[in-house]
Amino acid sequence: MSWKSMVISQVPSWLQCDKLLRWPFLNRDSCCNPLSMGSIKKMVEETIPGIDVLSLMIGKTVIQDTENGFFMDVNEQVSMVCSQLAQDPKLKDGYNAMGFSQGGQFLRAVAQRCPSPPMKTLISVGGQQQGVYGLPKCPGESSHICDWIRKKLNSGAYTDIVQKHLVQAQYWHDPLNDDLYKKHSLFLADINQERVVNETYKKNLQLLDKFVMVKFLQDSVVDPADTEWFGFLKTGQAKETETLQESVLYKEDRLGLAAMDAAGKLDFLGTEGDHLQFTREWFNAKLVPYLR
Repeated sequence: MSWKSMVISQVPSWLQCDKLLRWPFLNRDSCCNPLSMGSIKKMVEETIPGIDVLSLMIGKTVIQDTENGFFMDVNEQVSMVCSQLAQDPKLKDGYNAMGFSQGGQFLRAVAQRCPSPPMKTLISVGGQQQGVYGLPKCPGESSHICDWIRKKLNSGAYTDIVQKHLVQAQYWHDPLNDDLYKKHSLFLADINQERVVNETYKKNLQLLDKFVMVKFLQDSVVDPADTEWFGFLKTGQAKETETLQESVLYKEDRLGLAAMDAAGKLDFLGTEGDHLQFTREWFNAKLVPYLR
């Protein structure tokens, strides 16, 4: 599991290219698997002539990239990505970003923590913006790892050792233990302003021109699926959900999402199908326009 994400920027004409695409991946296999993110990379290149796609590994090898997506502190991963983006002179005038699955919330952390170079549009495709409370299916070839993750999350997601060394625990959101979540979640509780309101996070996120969230309407992987539109389970129980607009996060505008919504900066897209299952035609019609 690694970052599933891309970064797209405008570049000077002297580079003989109208647009540049940078692709920092974190996905459930690796940055460069030709059957998953590699195929998305190829599709984008074919759809937008002149675009340049780069897979950015979290680690020095594909194996490290895969392992880091399961076991490396997410905050460290975000810092690594921020550093790499800041060092790329071609991104200095800004870029658009697209994250698939957990890459959606990881790239939002980049927007909130690292405003330079500026992110213009963020597209979260099946991202778990309010975290997850369940792992009904764990796709990919690492089923034994998925089984181990379930056991660890069920036994103690908020212990220090699990939080530090299990990526999925860092966006595990337990509505039945809200105090534990807010106190011990190293990543999600921080970027979602659960403990204190970080005005810098709020200001930086509102710098986006667009924040696009894609929800898979028959998602059997992400639980609850409403998290893909920034909704979640109501606190204190694990059956009823609430929308983003019904949440305290929105009503108190702790992250600036209400202001962004009022300004027309939030787009909520729904598509038929299971997690990350979409056609090329849908991708080209619904998402590519945000990248041009």
